[in-house]
Amino acid sequence: MQYLYSDKSELIKELEVVRKEYEEIKKKGLKLDMSRGKPASDQLDLSDGILDCVTHEECQSIKTEVRNYGLVDGIQEAKELFADLLEVSTDEIIVFGNSSLNMMYDTIIRAFVLGVDGSTPWSKLDKVKFLCVVPGYDRHFRICEKLGIEMINIEMTESGPDMDTVEKLVSTDESIKGIWNIPKYSNPSGITYSDETVRRFANLKPKAKDFRIFWDNAYCIHDLYDESDKLLNLLEECKKAGNADMAYIFSSTSKVTYPGAGIAFAIASKNNIDRMKNEISTQTIGPDKINQLRFVKFFKNAENIRLHMKKHAELIRPKFEVVLDALNKNFSENKIVTWTNPRGGYFVSVNVVDNCAKRTVALCKEAGVVLTDAGATFPYGNDPRDRNIRIAPTYPTLPELKDAIDVFCVCAKLAVLENLTK
Repeated sequence: MQYLYSDKSELIKELEVVRKEYEEIKKKGLKLDMSRGKPASDQLDLSDGILDCVTHEECQSIKTEVRNYGLVDGIQEAKELFADLLEVSTDEIIVFGNSSLNMMYDTIIRAFVLGVDGSTPWSKLDKVKFLCVVPGYDRHFRICEKLGIEMINIEMTESGPDMDTVEKLVSTDESIKGIWNIPKYSNPSGITYSDETVRRFANLKPKAKDFRIFWDNAYCIHDLYDESDKLLNLLEECKKAGNADMAYIFSSTSKVTYPGAGIAFAIASKNNIDRMKNEISTQTIGPDKINQLRFVKFFKNAENIRLHMKKHAELIRPKFEVVLDALNKNFSENKIVTWTNPRGGYFVSVNVVDNCAKRTVALCKEAGVVLTDAGATFPYGNDPRDRNIRIAPTYPTLPELKDAIDVFCVCAKLAVLENLTK
């Protein structure tokens, strides 16, 4: 039935049918969670060998004394391993603790307190603004909100952010100090930025000398298929454009091994790295170097990390296919829901009819399926069209996921029918 092209009497009849289906679902007493993009237990099991791969002798088998203080920017062996994987040089990378979000937050805090490369500290300015690609990552937006940074929405297109708007805004407004990006398999859309988009970023001409691109490359090796999306190297493009210092690139192993015990990276120009090392040395005497050594001993080289990620893909690809098959079955003809078809990452971005996302999520919760809050993918939790919902398929078991996405489809239909029959 084509909801958007049916008369009201037909919609009212359909509403009663779907409402009865929903009431039957509620009787099942489901308790399912698709609220966050977490690895499932079988994914975590892939890395259990990392727990006992470092002995007393292993700790002493490299030049660095990993059990003691020092090396604020990480051990050389870890730099070499991940510099190879991420296609940068070892003097352009800092290997740190387990959280790239922590590194991003600290980078912004230092800009507030110390300024960026000699510029006025942001805390002394009347206004600080950030551009936020939407839909996007709620934790990026939360950093800005907590610090009183004004956020400006930038629409995502099929090739990345609306660069015409980005270029216009950063070139005319000195209070715009940064932009948040997840450039490969973006959260939640799964979009990978095109080569042209990356080059346009590298060639930005910001009015603010301390403007920085925050490039959260969280899913750089999280492919679902053998033929992966390719992302142009932003740092190299910035160098070509004479803007080497404009990019801060972050990544981590949070969904490679254990989210609670991984390692994170900051990648930037040598000038930025030297400055960051100097500033970080006031915060800490060094990261957990034993954990960094675990990664070196467990993976040994970049190719083994890529092979490890193929094992992850084998486990989660069927889950994405369950979600996409259900959406296609329920909505391919009835155009009340549209969605992305990601080739990697951790999410599927779904758009329902305007003014129906919050109601869909609330209905799901009442039926025992927890989703990310509607609006979370926008600054201030405010989706102006109330339509975007982030689906996170990885954490539930396959049978649980099948139940959860079926519930979602019924709830989306019910929310839209309620809206259309007001």
